[in-house]
Amino acid sequence: MTSKRHLLNPSPRTPNTQELPKIPPFSDLAEVNSSSTQPVMDSENPVENSSKFESTLNSSSRRSAFSIQSRASGGNSVREVNFDLVPKPVRYGSKGSDSEALSMSQKEINDEDARLIYINDPGKTNERFEFTGNSIRTGKYSILTFLPRNLYEQFHRVAYIYFLLIAVLNQLPQLAVFGRGVSILPLAFVLLVTAVKDAYEDWRRHGSDKVENNRLAWVLVNDQFEQKKWKDITVGEIIKIYTNETIPCDIVLLSTSDSTGVAYVQTINLDGESNLKTRYAKQETLSKERVDGLIKCEKPNRNIYGFQANMEVEGKRLPLGPSNIILRGCELKNTSWALGIVVYAGRETKVMLNSSGAPSKRSRLEIRMNFEIIILSVFLVALCTVVSVCAAVWLKRHKDELDFLPYYRKAGFAEGKQEKYKYYGWGLEIVFTFLMSVIVFQIMIPISLYISMELVRVGQAYFMIRDTHMYDEASNSRFQCRALNINEDLGQIKYIFSDKTGTLTENKMEFQCASIWGVDYSAAKASSDQQHVEYSVQVNGKVLRPKMKVKIDPEILRLSKSGNDKRGGKHIHDFFIALATCNTIVPLVVDSSDPAVQLIDYQGESPDEQALAYAAAAYGFVLVERTSGHIVIDIQGERQRFNVLGLHEFDSERKRMSVILGCPDNTVKVFVKGADTTMFSVIDKSLNKDIIRTTEAHLHSYASLGLRTLVVGMRELNNSEFEQWHVAFEAASTALIGRAALLRKVASNVENYLTLLGASAIEDKLQMGVPESIESLRTAGVKVWVLTGDKQETAISIGYSSKLLTRKMTQIIINSNNKESCRRSLADALAMSKKLLIASGVPQNTAESSEAASVPIALIIDGTSLVYILDSELEEQLFQLASRCSVVLCCRVAPLQKAGIVALVKKRTADMTLAIGDGANDVSMIQMADVGVGISGQEGRQAVMASDFAMGQFRFLVPLLLVHGHWNYQRMGYMILYNFYRNAILVFVLFWYVLFTSFTLTTAINEWSSVLYSIIYTSLPTIIVGILDKDLSRRSLLTYPQLYGAGQRQECYNKKLFWLTMFDTLWQSMTVFFVPLIAYWDSTVDVASIGDLWTLSVVIVVNLHLAMDVIRWNWVIHAAIWGSIIATCISVIIIDAIPSLPGYWAIFETAKTGLFWLCLLGSVVAALIPRFAIKYLYQYYSPCDTHIARAAEKFGYQRGSGDGQIEMNPIFDGSRR
Repeated sequence: MTSKRHLLNPSPRTPNTQELPKIPPFSDLAEVNSSSTQPVMDSENPVENSSKFESTLNSSSRRSAFSIQSRASGGNSVREVNFDLVPKPVRYGSKGSDSEALSMSQKEINDEDARLIYINDPGKTNERFEFTGNSIRTGKYSILTFLPRNLYEQFHRVAYIYFLLIAVLNQLPQLAVFGRGVSILPLAFVLLVTAVKDAYEDWRRHGSDKVENNRLAWVLVNDQFEQKKWKDITVGEIIKIYTNETIPCDIVLLSTSDSTGVAYVQTINLDGESNLKTRYAKQETLSKERVDGLIKCEKPNRNIYGFQANMEVEGKRLPLGPSNIILRGCELKNTSWALGIVVYAGRETKVMLNSSGAPSKRSRLEIRMNFEIIILSVFLVALCTVVSVCAAVWLKRHKDELDFLPYYRKAGFAEGKQEKYKYYGWGLEIVFTFLMSVIVFQIMIPISLYISMELVRVGQAYFMIRDTHMYDEASNSRFQCRALNINEDLGQIKYIFSDKTGTLTENKMEFQCASIWGVDYSAAKASSDQQHVEYSVQVNGKVLRPKMKVKIDPEILRLSKSGNDKRGGKHIHDFFIALATCNTIVPLVVDSSDPAVQLIDYQGESPDEQALAYAAAAYGFVLVERTSGHIVIDIQGERQRFNVLGLHEFDSERKRMSVILGCPDNTVKVFVKGADTTMFSVIDKSLNKDIIRTTEAHLHSYASLGLRTLVVGMRELNNSEFEQWHVAFEAASTALIGRAALLRKVASNVENYLTLLGASAIEDKLQMGVPESIESLRTAGVKVWVLTGDKQETAISIGYSSKLLTRKMTQIIINSNNKESCRRSLADALAMSKKLLIASGVPQNTAESSEAASVPIALIIDGTSLVYILDSELEEQLFQLASRCSVVLCCRVAPLQKAGIVALVKKRTADMTLAIGDGANDVSMIQMADVGVGISGQEGRQAVMASDFAMGQFRFLVPLLLVHGHWNYQRMGYMILYNFYRNAILVFVLFWYVLFTSFTLTTAINEWSSVLYSIIYTSLPTIIVGILDKDLSRRSLLTYPQLYGAGQRQECYNKKLFWLTMFDTLWQSMTVFFVPLIAYWDSTVDVASIGDLWTLSVVIVVNLHLAMDVIRWNWVIHAAIWGSIIATCISVIIIDAIPSLPGYWAIFETAKTGLFWLCLLGSVVAALIPRFAIKYLYQYYSPCDTHIARAAEKFGYQRGSGDGQIEMNPIFDGSRR
C-alpha cells in the first residue's frame, strides 16, 4: 500500500452542525444523512486503495476533542475536571452517564458567550474587547498597596486585633499604665517580622515575574517574524516556537515542521508529567503562507484538559479541541518549529488560572488551642473584674480621704487655687480600673505564641526535609513540606487511605504473560525457558533496538515468526498489532553508548501503554513511526503502514480505547483494549464461547497473582459500517453541543460485536519496604484502607503480598448491583462481624476500637456497591461495619468515590485522616483528608501539587509518622502549654501586687521588662526546644510503633494537662511573689528594687521549669536556656543604669545584700519543688509508654538484639462525633 499524497486531506463535505443536536445509532444514520451525503466507499470493495481512505476523512476530525477525560488505555488515573461556578453538594456515589454529560455540555458557543479572535489581526481582535496582555504578575503587593494590604491580612488573626485595642486603650491619658511607645512595641515587633518576611517573599516573586515577562518570542509582524518580549504579545498574534522553547501563552496550533501537522510537547511545567504529548494542527491551515480566519472559543477557564472552539477558514467551520491547543508553560520537543495563534494571554491563560495552591488546612492542635485561649480570656476578665470590684469597694470606704490620696487626689492646691483633677467619679473610675486591668494583664493571651509556632514549624520542616531516611535515590528527590501549618497533625493519624498503583506499587509495568485465543502462555513464567531477547531492526545502516528489555515466551515467539497464514499465528499477529497500535505512544529515537546502535524510547501517558508497546516490540512488532495519519510497524523485518482512520481515547465511562485502522491488506479494522468489566459486554458472545470462558478463567488466575489485566478485541468493518461510523464521527467532532458525550456515543457504537483476541497481564511490583511499613503502621494503631481502581482479584493479591491481608483474616466481600442487594449484604455482614466479636470475647463497648484486631476481619467492597451506599442511608451501616474491621479494601473505585470514603470517616469520627496517592485520580482524596501526602511517581505530579507533604516512596511514611510526627506533636503540644504557663505566671505576679497597692494598677516590674519578657527573656528557649528536643530516639520509635499511640490518645495536649499547668502556675506565682514580699515586709525597700527581684525570679523559674522537661540536651539548648537567664540579668542592669527611667540604680543597691540572693534562691526552689516531686512520683508509679521506653533507653535494654519486650498501653479509637 503506497501513496504519494498528503496523509490528511480535506473532507469532501462538512456537516451542518446546527442540525446535529444528537447522534442516532448506526442503523439510523444512513437514513438521516442519505439525502445530503454521497457514499464515500465502493460498496463492492471496502478498501480499493489507501488514497480512498485519505480522501474520505477530514483531518480535522481525526484528532478532535474525543473527551475531556483523556488517559491512555489501561491506566487507572482519569483526568476529570468539573468547573461549575455554582457550588452544589458533591455526590460521591453517583455514576456519570451520557445523559448527564450531555446536560453538562448544553451550552452553545455564541457571540455573547465566546471570544472572537481574528487570525493574524490583533487590532481587529482587540477592537471590540480589550483582552488582557501577556504580562503576568504573581506578586501580591505593590509599593502602594503593601502596607494596607499586608496589615489587613495580618489582622485576620483575632489575637492581633485584641492587642491593637490594648495598645489604643493605653494611648488614652486616663488609662495609660505603660509608656505609650512601650505598649505598642510587642505588637509592632510581631507585625514587623511578618511584614519583612512577606515583603522578601513578594520581592522574589516580582523578580521572577520580571524575568518571565522579559523573555523573547518570535511574533509575526507585517508578514515578518520579529522578536518581542513576552509581556508585549497580544491575543490574535501569530507566534513561532522553536524546539526546546517554552510556549509564552495559550496558542491554537496552525502548522508545524511536520508535514502532517503533529507537534510533540512536554507538559512538565503544567502538570509535572515528563512524557511527551501530541498536539495537531488542522490540515486546512498547513502549508499556507498566510492564514486568515476567525476563531470562536470559550471564555478563559481553569480546565487544562478541555478546550472547545471553532475555526472558520475559507468558508469552512472546523472544530477545535484539547489536541489543537498548546498551553503556556509547555515545551516544544522533537519538532523543529510550530506556528500558533494566541487565544489566551497573561493571567487568562489556563496555567495562571490554576496557579492557586492547595487548599489551606488548619492544625487540629491549633483548633483545640482556641478553647484554651477562650478559657484564658475568661481568666483575664475574671482578674479584671476582681480588681475593679475591689477598687469600687475601696473607693467607697475611703471616699472622704480621696482629696489627699496620691493616686485618687480630687483636689489640687497649686498656686493657692483649689482645683479638682485625676478623679472622674465613682462609676467612671470603676470602668477605667477595668480597662487598665486589661492593659496590665494583657499578656495572659500570649501574642508571642503565634510567631513561636510558625518558627518552630519552619525548623521542624527543615529537619524533615534534610532527613536522609526519607531521601529517594532512584528519583533523586527529597521529602517536601508543602504545608507548614499542620506538622503536628502527623503525630495524631488514625486512618490512612492509600492508593495502590504507584503508591504501594512501583507503577513500572512489566509484561509478564498473555492469553491469546484461549491459550494461556504463562507456563514459561515460572520456568527457565523465559528469557530476555533483544529484537532489533535495521534503519539507514543503523540498528534500532527497544530501550526496555522484556521477558519473552519461546512459544509465542515461535508462533509470531510463523507468519499470518497459520491459524495460531494469525491470532497472535492481530493480538500484537492491537498492542502496538491501540495506544497514544510516541516512539523517539535516542542515541546509545554504541554509535551503531540507537534506542527506541516509547513515550506515553500511561506506564501500561509503554509496557505493552515494548512487549509487542520484543515479539517482532516494533512501532517505529507514528503521525496523526499513519502508523509504521516493523513486523518481523517487514515495514507495514497502517492508516489511522480514527481514534477513541480511554475515558472513565467506557474504560477502554479503540483505534480504526486502514490495514495493508485493504481492510478496515477496529482494535479495542480495555478493562474486562467493560470489554466482555461488547464481545460477540455468539462466537467461540469456549474461548471466552477460557479467557475469563485465565484472567482470574492472572489477577490472583496480583497482575494487571487488559482484554483485547477487534472486528473488521465493512463498507456500510465504516461509512456510518465516519458520518457519526464527523457529526460528533463538529458538534457545538455536548461534543464529548456525542463522541463517547460514537465510540460505544463502533466498539461492539468484537472478536476476542486475548488478554494481557502486566506486573506492577510492590515498592521496597511496603509490607514492613504496613505492619509497623498497624502495630502503631493506624488503620490502613486501600482504595484502588484495580479489579478485586488483583487488589486482594496485592493485599496479601503487602501484608495488608493475612490468611487468618475473615473476609467479608460485598459485590452488589442494586441498592436492595447492598442493604442485605451490609446487614448480613454486620451480623456476622458481631458474632465474631462476641465469640472472641470482645466487649461491645470496644467493638469499634482497634481491639477488634484480635478478631481479624477484612472488608472488601467494590465501586459498584459504593454507588448505592455513599450519599444514602446505608452510609452509617457501612461505617459501623468498617469500624469493626482491621482492613478495608475498596476495588474498582472512581476518584470521587475515594474522596467519599474519606468523607465517610471524617464526618463520623474525631480521628485524624491521612490520604496518600501518586496520580491525578488521587487529588480529591488527598484534599479531602486532614493530611494529604503525594508520591513523586510515574503518573505526573498532580498529586504532589495538591498535597501537604510529598515524598518518593510509601515506606517513608513510617519515619514521617512514627518519628517526625511523634516528635512534632510532642514538641508543639508542650510548647503551647509552656507558653500559656510562662505568660500566666507573670500576670499572676502582677495581680498579687495590685491587691497590695489599693487596686491602683501600678506595677512593680519595669515597663521595659514587661515588654522584653516575651521577646528576649523567655521566647528563644521555647523555640529552640520546640525544634530540637526529642523525647525518644528514632530507634525506639521505630522499634516500638505502639509509642505512636501517644498522639492518638492526645497525651501531650489535653484539658487535664492544661488545668494541671494552670494550678502549677498559680502555685509558682504565689511563691515567687510572696517569698520576697514577706522577707522585705518590714524593710524600706523601694518598688523598683523588689520589682527587679520579682523579674529575675520569674525568668529563672520559667527557664528552669523548661530545663526540667528537656530530654536530650545539646549545646544549642544549653545556650538558649542559660543564655536567656544571663540576657535577662544584663537587660535589668542596663535598664536600671539609665537615669531617665524609674528605678535608677535599684538593682545595684539591692543586689549588695544577702537577703536579695536568699530570696531569689528560696523563691525559685519553693516554686519548682512540688513540680519536681509530682513529676518523679508520676513517672515512677504510673508511667506511660513514653516513660517506659525512655527508661529502657537509659538503662540500655535496647543494646542487645532487640528481643526485649516492653509492655505498652492499649490503643483505643477516639470518640465518635
